[in-house]
Amino acid sequence: MLESRNICLEVEGEEEPLFLLNDINFCVPKGHFMAIVGPSGCGKTTLLKSIAGIMATTSGSFFWQGRDLAEEGDFKSYEIGYVPQFSIAYDELTVDESIECAARLRVKGNEDEINDLIDSVLEETGLAEIADRQVKRLSGGQKRRLSLAMELVSHPRILLCDEVTSGLDPRSEQEIVELLHRLSRKEGRIVISVTHSLAQLDLYDSIMVLVKGNLAYHGSPGTMIHYFGVQHVEDVYPQLGLREPEEWSRSWLKHRGDYYRRMESEHLEKYRQMGQEPPPVAEPDDDEEEDETPSFLCQFFNLLKRRFTILMRDRTQLVLQLAMIIIFPILVALFSSKGQEQLHNLTDQASNDIAAEVQQHQAIAETRAKVGSAQSGIIMFEVILLGLMGSNNSSREIAGERLIMEKEKFGGTKTSAYISSKLVYLAVLVLVQSLWMYLFVQYFWPLRGDTLNHLGFLLLANAAMTTVCLGISANCKNPDQASLLSIYLVGFQLPLSGAVLALPTVIENITQPFISAYWAWSGSVMGLDNDVLKAVNGIVQTTFSPITLCHWVLIAHIIVGIVLAYIGARRERWE
Repeated sequence: MLESRNICLEVEGEEEPLFLLNDINFCVPKGHFMAIVGPSGCGKTTLLKSIAGIMATTSGSFFWQGRDLAEEGDFKSYEIGYVPQFSIAYDELTVDESIECAARLRVKGNEDEINDLIDSVLEETGLAEIADRQVKRLSGGQKRRLSLAMELVSHPRILLCDEVTSGLDPRSEQEIVELLHRLSRKEGRIVISVTHSLAQLDLYDSIMVLVKGNLAYHGSPGTMIHYFGVQHVEDVYPQLGLREPEEWSRSWLKHRGDYYRRMESEHLEKYRQMGQEPPPVAEPDDDEEEDETPSFLCQFFNLLKRRFTILMRDRTQLVLQLAMIIIFPILVALFSSKGQEQLHNLTDQASNDIAAEVQQHQAIAETRAKVGSAQSGIIMFEVILLGLMGSNNSSREIAGERLIMEKEKFGGTKTSAYISSKLVYLAVLVLVQSLWMYLFVQYFWPLRGDTLNHLGFLLLANAAMTTVCLGISANCKNPDQASLLSIYLVGFQLPLSGAVLALPTVIENITQPFISAYWAWSGSVMGLDNDVLKAVNGIVQTTFSPITLCHWVLIAHIIVGIVLAYIGARRERWE
């Protein structure tokens, strides 16, 4: 049994506190199908999220099988299923793959057990015939069925559905309601559905009516019209406006005993008509069973496999990645002819031809300036382009799927497994991008210095920008905000690096530690041949840092990015 006792949810108002939920009391027995209805903004979704534990209440308690959820621990991940208003499946996956992924993230089992579970859920939700169809090709009703199927893999004792019939045509709506009704008759499952629709009310065991956060009625559909004194169900909403919400709440508290007895009687009669035994009120002591959430490694490999599958099927992102990998090194190679001249030192021998000597000195100085400028500029160009790749890699990686991530965390997915899968996926991108940039440019423009040192800094520069942008993505409210901040971060790399114009010392000391492009550029330049390094120093006013320090600072950037990503992903952000 699910019971609510004096639930209140209070928020700060402009003048005085506002109650989103005000003294909500109800009981829902096992094997029960309940609808939560009411005018827009009355608190339906808020109540559902409060039951799920997504929103914390100000006072009062929910009890599940006699257990105080606030004091004795919330629902276990396998006990509850929550179907939100938004889609919880990726468009690029098929129906079968979506259910399989949900099963492998939430349920322990061998290959045969998982396959049997998937087949059973497909049949139960009527999706078996379209199991190979991609999610983006599903109708609205089919997507709602898929969302339900992804929740049923863990056999939840209580299933919460938020507006799963919203926007559907009448036939699809009826099919979904009938499906929910059947699900409530299996294994004594409680199904609670938030809905705006007042159709198919006869399929529900009880209707809860909310008005401005107050409970106005909770009883059987057959007695609702009598309670509100109306002729038709559609007249209930206008009737609610004739009295204050608190009056409706007080009225219900006076009469709920009689209506609850009527509801219980009708509920039992429905089971008898179906030839079934009603589920017992007392639950066997199976809530103490071991949590069946899969291990870290199982979740990690499943998430990693899914991410690469999505990449290979997302043509837009795949083409963009390939375009950057191909075009960016070509842009750098276009300047490969610059600065390849041999450097000559000034001679100490006196010359009788002063004009020729001056001309020679001027030519050598011009060559040094040309070589130094080209070497410094091409290295920085590589670093900035890899920074742009890093930004594209991860700026939307978490923010773009935030709600799905929250839903999967709610179902038992470990944050550590989620972040680890992202890091390995991004590490592959960083390795491919940086290695190809190095090899392609090296072919046309052989670096005049320590090439392995240069490759290391290209990898570190890309990895640093990728992880920092991943941290930004994890802490932003939406993907557009994350993309904008990441673009700003890349945009400031060149002017604040000092590669073009030396910054004032005060500003340089403040900004330089945060500019990964500076450290990658500086470390690569310090690995150049001595003559080339002298040529670079002759045209660049910024002081270069030791190679070891550059390594450690870039590694610190990577660590900070990973920590920010984990902290941001761990924090709940449903809205």
